[in-house]
Amino acid sequence: MTEKEDQKQHKDAPEEFVNSFFEAEVEMEKKICRDLVCTSPKDEEGFLRDLCEVLLYLLLPSGDFHNKNMRYFLREILARGILLPLINQLSDPDYINQYIVWMIRDSSCKHEAFMNILKLSDKVGELEAVKDKAIEELQYLRSLDTAGDDINLIKNQINSLMFVKKVCETRIQRLQSGKEIDALKLAANFGKLCIIPLEHILVHNIALQFFMDYMQQTGGQAQLFFWLTVEGYRVTAQQQLEVLLSWQKDGKKQTNQTKGLLKAAALGVYEQYLSEKASPRVDVDEYLVARLADKLSKEDPTPDIFDDIQRKVYDIMLRDEKFYPSFKLHPLYVRMLAELDMLKEPSYKGSDDGDGESSNGSPTGSINLSLDDLSNTSVDESIQLHAYISDTGVCNDHGKTYALYAITVIRRNIDGIEDTWKTYRRYSDFHDFHMRITEQFENLTSILKLPGKKTFNNMDKDFLEKRKKDLNAYLQLLLNPEMVKACPTLTPFVYDFLENKAYNKGKGDFARKVTPLIQKSDIDPVHCRVSAQLDDNENDNIPLRVMLLLMDEVFDLKERNQWLRRNIKNLLQQLIRATYGDTINRKIVEHVDFMTSPEQVADYVKRFRDAFWPNGILAETPPRRDKAIRMRTRVAAKTNLLGIMPDELKHIIGADTTRKGILRVFEMFQHNQLNRRLVYVFLEGFLETLFPQYKFPELFIKLHSRSQRIEKYSHKLKTTQGSSLQKR
Repeated sequence: MTEKEDQKQHKDAPEEFVNSFFEAEVEMEKKICRDLVCTSPKDEEGFLRDLCEVLLYLLLPSGDFHNKNMRYFLREILARGILLPLINQLSDPDYINQYIVWMIRDSSCKHEAFMNILKLSDKVGELEAVKDKAIEELQYLRSLDTAGDDINLIKNQINSLMFVKKVCETRIQRLQSGKEIDALKLAANFGKLCIIPLEHILVHNIALQFFMDYMQQTGGQAQLFFWLTVEGYRVTAQQQLEVLLSWQKDGKKQTNQTKGLLKAAALGVYEQYLSEKASPRVDVDEYLVARLADKLSKEDPTPDIFDDIQRKVYDIMLRDEKFYPSFKLHPLYVRMLAELDMLKEPSYKGSDDGDGESSNGSPTGSINLSLDDLSNTSVDESIQLHAYISDTGVCNDHGKTYALYAITVIRRNIDGIEDTWKTYRRYSDFHDFHMRITEQFENLTSILKLPGKKTFNNMDKDFLEKRKKDLNAYLQLLLNPEMVKACPTLTPFVYDFLENKAYNKGKGDFARKVTPLIQKSDIDPVHCRVSAQLDDNENDNIPLRVMLLLMDEVFDLKERNQWLRRNIKNLLQQLIRATYGDTINRKIVEHVDFMTSPEQVADYVKRFRDAFWPNGILAETPPRRDKAIRMRTRVAAKTNLLGIMPDELKHIIGADTTRKGILRVFEMFQHNQLNRRLVYVFLEGFLETLFPQYKFPELFIKLHSRSQRIEKYSHKLKTTQGSSLQKR
């Protein structure tokens, strides 16, 4: 393909997308298509003039309206002086991107998101703009005259900027050379993949989804579902027996009823998977099945009644060549690693990637990395550091609530003299520190696992205690003597973090090199097990239904298995409970009432006046922003969107799916014509609500009737109806 043909193809792609969108709009709305208003400036101006004339008819006194000079003058002011500039601004992708950045300006912990955005970007303009800014910052930092403690900070910043520049250059080279290949296929063909044990797959939400899909493809679903059902039965039986024991202590008589329910559940499992009537039937030794049937007929069921057969089934899934061994070679396994953030794109042969990337999912190609893999350089042991989190509390500073962890630090020198102090750190301080040391010591990324972020209920007492425990474990690993021996140059970083002083996050950093391979799930494995029965009934909670539809659309979940959909439903229910629960509708109504109150409307009018006529003088049209600035704003907006995604969502649907969904939402707002269509939909809905007594819906049908797509659709509909009548 020639360069001109390639450019033409890229140019036609957005146009084809827009055409497909408006074709879909006709199919959906039947009588309205806004394609002319959104794609033709001449038709748009005509539409606004007609609409403004209708508004003037409704709002002006009769005498003023029939004064043509006044009417035409006001119409032009409204249409071309107010509405058109406003619509231009609201539909401008750059304005929307700036608004996203402003809305999420307070978010933190975005370093991973920034690096992911650069590595996933397919826009050379974005990468060039970021690279140029990195070079500019590098030139400034190198020109500084520094001494003392500042030199280390500037060196870190320079290293970070050099890494950003390298990532951008490598990505640009790949895009321009046409070497951009699906990372999943590339890893499957050339990468040495991480090996995840079957026992871990079966208790991890995301991994289990992919293994379940694979087992269904190979006809092994009976084995897997039996194993999962037995896990659910065991949990349920243990809970019921605990309840039964407490009833007996209290003198209640529910023994027979509880045992009867447990026996019915056990017989149900047997009938569904092991009996002669089962289809498909779990294929295990017949003597095991016969022994189980004998137990069920003679004894009361216990939580471990299926254990022998379950172990046998696990062994079959583990060793049978068509199950787990083949799954590790299947594309679904590669996709699973991508969702777990354990898949790194291998280096291209002949590219100048350097040693920044390995050809496998981790520095060693495995989940586990021992301390022996690190450097064995000797260390000065004259000073020993010990630290632990002694207390935690919740602070409020200028309306912002955050948790604060009190760290007791003990420093002991070679003479046995101890020095003790306390320092106070937030979770964001731990996170920033983690970013810094994993930049300097890449091998630590597979050893040190910082507890994940949490969006909701992160001030809950139980959660804070759990995080305190996890952060303590993190500190102890950092200060472990074996760690100090293996990585002696890490000690100054740790000492700086634990000093009794305000922690400097280095906010001037442009970015840091971050390569986490897998986030540790906060979910206890016991709670990942399948219950005996899962309630999949939809309820009448409107926000839940809307959010499920939104999740389906954004993250493309329609074709995923029901296991995933049920997990998503549970997550959304928790989210709605965290945001006012069943009162969320009332909160929305109250907010809308407030936003449309006379005081707020008056404030909007004042702001509108000040924006167009500051100090009584007509505002000048601001110049169009430089392309490089617009490209960097795109990167910042995507980074912010990706950075606010809670870890809970990644643990449910996967890191790769989350990233793709967020980028899909972002790309949706990068089409000016489609943004205009959205603005017009809101404008029409606003007028229909504001003037319910007038027939605005019919008016909009007439105003949009000039679209050729409407005519084609009407003709197609008449032809279809005529054919149907002839057949009858």
